[in-house]
Parts: sequence; C-alpha cells; structure tokens
Amino acid sequence: MKFLAFLLISTNLFCQKIPWNENKKLVWDNFKSTVNRRGGADVVAYTNCGIQYEVIKSSDLKKPVKLTIQSVFNEDRSWKDTKRITDYVLVHEQKHFDIAEIFARKLRKEVSEKVRTSGEFNTYFQAIYKKTLRDYQNFQINYDKETLHGMNKEKQTQYNQLISDELENLKNFVVISL
Repeated sequence: MKFLAFLLISTNLFCQKIPWNENKKLVWDNFKSTVNRRGGADVVAYTNCGIQYEVIKSSDLKKPVKLTIQSVFNEDRSWKDTKRITDYVLVHEQKHFDIAEIFARKLRKEVSEKVRTSGEFNTYFQAIYKKTLRDYQNFQINYDKETLHGMNKEKQTQYNQLISDELENLKNFVVISL
C-alpha cells in the first residue's frame, strides 16, 4: 500500500507559490498580499517563504521512499509598502528566500544520508525535519535582527556573502527527488 503525505511550512495550501530558482530572482510584483502580516511602521516588506515536501512511501518498510523537498515563496502572503520599496530592500527580501533554499538543501543533504526506505522515513525524518526547521527559523530571526531588517548595510553585505557561500557549499543538494 502506498500513500502520499504533503506538508507546508509557513504556507497556505491555496497560495500562489514560486519554487526557488537561482536563475529567477524575486520582483516586487511577486508580493501580492495587501495585508501587512508583520505590523509595525518600520516594516517595508514581508517575505513569506518556507520549505515543502512530498513523500510517497509504502507500508512495506523495506521499500524505497520517494521524497521531494522544495523551498517556495508564497506570493499571496508576501507584502510590500509600495511607497517605500527599493531595489536594496528587494535584495534583503530575496535573501530570506535564499535562506529557505539553504535549509531545504541542508534537509535534502541529511535526508539523503539517512532516509532511503519507508522504514527509515518513519524512524528518522521527523527528527531531522524538526531540527532543520528550528535552525531555519533561528537563522531567519538572527538575519533580520543583525541586519536590522537590512538597514545595517555592513551586516547586510556580510550576510549576502554568507548566504551566497552557503548556497555554493550546498550546490550538490539543489532540488532532488530521492
């Protein structure tokens, strides 16, 4: 018996989603929400992105599992203040999406090392996933805190390089299906 499981992190099932692609950067038209979900007068834009996965597994625990992990940007839950947006702010928001891709790659890497069968999925996936999610959320919080939401240009430049380096270091784990 086979079944399909599907989970979204920080996403709404009916949102317009854009998969991460190194050759396609976000544009302001991708930010379609009219609702500022983060509040505060200092918020210029809000990027809603996350990691989704699909799994096809068998009740026979020795059978291979098929797992697809992808980072996505949710257009209908991402917001901008049209009076204050700039190209610089867009780069900061793109980096939030790039961070989602970094952690999707980290998840793919660890899963590829430990999960090959339906039984291994049942045994290991949730712990791997929860740790990756926790690390992802902490990284996003620290990114905004240390860059002051992109206003600290020196810190933003440092993070831009760190994010670029991490994407490069994990390039072997671009979207894969196990």
